[in-house]
Amino acid sequence: MKHSIRTRFTVLFLIVFFVVLLAAVCVNNWGLERFYRARKVEDIEKAYRAVNDLVMKEGNGSAKLPDLLKEYSDKYNITIAVMDSDNDRSVVTTERGSDYLLQRAQSYLFSDSFRESSEILKETEDYQIISTHDPSGNRVNIDCFAFCGDNQTLLLMSTPAANLTESVRLANRFLSYVGLLMAVLGIVLGVFLTRRITQPIQRLAALSAKMGSLDFTERYTGDYEDEIGVLGHSMNTMAEKLEETISELQDANKSLQEDIRRKEEIDEMRREFIANVSHELKTPIALIQGYAEGLNDGLCEDPESRKEYLDVIIDEAGRMNSLVKQLLNLSKLESGAPEMEIGPFDLADMIRSIVGSTKLLAEEKQATVAFVSDQGQALPVLGDTFQIEDVLTNYVSNAIHHVDEGGRIVIRAEEVEGPGRAGAAGDAESASSSAGSGKWPRIRVHVENTGSSIPEKDLPHIWDKFYKVDKSHSRSYGGSGIGLSIVKAVMEAHGMGYGAANTETGVDFWFELEKDQQSNH
Repeated sequence: MKHSIRTRFTVLFLIVFFVVLLAAVCVNNWGLERFYRARKVEDIEKAYRAVNDLVMKEGNGSAKLPDLLKEYSDKYNITIAVMDSDNDRSVVTTERGSDYLLQRAQSYLFSDSFRESSEILKETEDYQIISTHDPSGNRVNIDCFAFCGDNQTLLLMSTPAANLTESVRLANRFLSYVGLLMAVLGIVLGVFLTRRITQPIQRLAALSAKMGSLDFTERYTGDYEDEIGVLGHSMNTMAEKLEETISELQDANKSLQEDIRRKEEIDEMRREFIANVSHELKTPIALIQGYAEGLNDGLCEDPESRKEYLDVIIDEAGRMNSLVKQLLNLSKLESGAPEMEIGPFDLADMIRSIVGSTKLLAEEKQATVAFVSDQGQALPVLGDTFQIEDVLTNYVSNAIHHVDEGGRIVIRAEEVEGPGRAGAAGDAESASSSAGSGKWPRIRVHVENTGSSIPEKDLPHIWDKFYKVDKSHSRSYGGSGIGLSIVKAVMEAHGMGYGAANTETGVDFWFELEKDQQSNH
């Protein structure tokens, strides 16, 4: 900042001070004498009007006339003589007498040198006021020669005029000394006053600079109630409004960015979904097409080969049908329809039924399947029977597909405590944390198989649609990649916990259901 407002205020204050001082010297030098002369002329005119009025009323022999002359002589330092022109005599005069005034009148009338040194200040039909000077040019006296209204009484007046040249010089010198003293005081006072005036302005300037950099934490704290105070409080209000508005804009921007991010994620999921569905359908369609063309071309004339071709076509068509059904079911669950038909059922019977139906698959891998429960023979729970059956089937099928050769699959049920059917726990950690936070009994079912563990980096993603730890999407297990996505959707629709974790010997998948406390078991 090259020139601050405080510096400019101080300089302006001093300039104004010195201009006023110079103007006072000039007025004193050239205007004091004129002002003094004008006032003397006014005093003589007042005295003439007063004497004239008294003479017109009571004549020049009035007993009040001496007192009137003395009053004006004392008040205005005027020598006055009243003379009767008919008798050529003095009627009344002040202490210097009529001879002195008559002599000055005669000198003005009959002396050329006296008239040359005189100046007419004012002249009317009744009186003439002149000023006389000494040889040096200084004004000496102001005289008046007048006739009263009775045309008989002559009025002579004279007042000394001060030597104003020396007075003016002394006054100007005095003003110079006073001016120097006032200049010093003016600088000190100017700095103090300008600081008081400019300090709040500087604070406002700093406040506006911070507002310009989007920092709205500062506030104007002055106690002025003038325009500066109004401006400061207005800036405080503006800062609050801007801070609130920018905060809202930032929130809206964050929300917009989040919406954009979600849209991008949805688009990416859609592209990935289409790619995955295409991948899953490509192989069965190709097989069906190939075997159908073989049949059409007569490659299988014997009944046994023809049956083999037809079995492949039927098997692949069934695989496609199962995939489409799973996708439709998952879509309904994720869209919130249909609603869960929550009711009581025996989870133990369902587990035993699924173990029986998958026994042949387990025997193919020489694996054993065991069901262990610390709740006795019955497990009364609340849930949607058909959806929970899908969950169990997916867990058991997944365990059979990934159990090691000659391994073991254990289905274990236990009672835990947790909240009622409120929000779902989307992963093992959140589900475990919610399990002990309430007093509602739950049945937790574990499906654990021996074999290879799941890489830790893949555990959070196994619930995503078409996500496979085997990146080659091998068809050796026949899985579609959406079984665990259906588990996630079903359990979140129930508001129950689910999860998966690696163990020392393999992998453990689990889910929870609310225990039916009204059951007789």
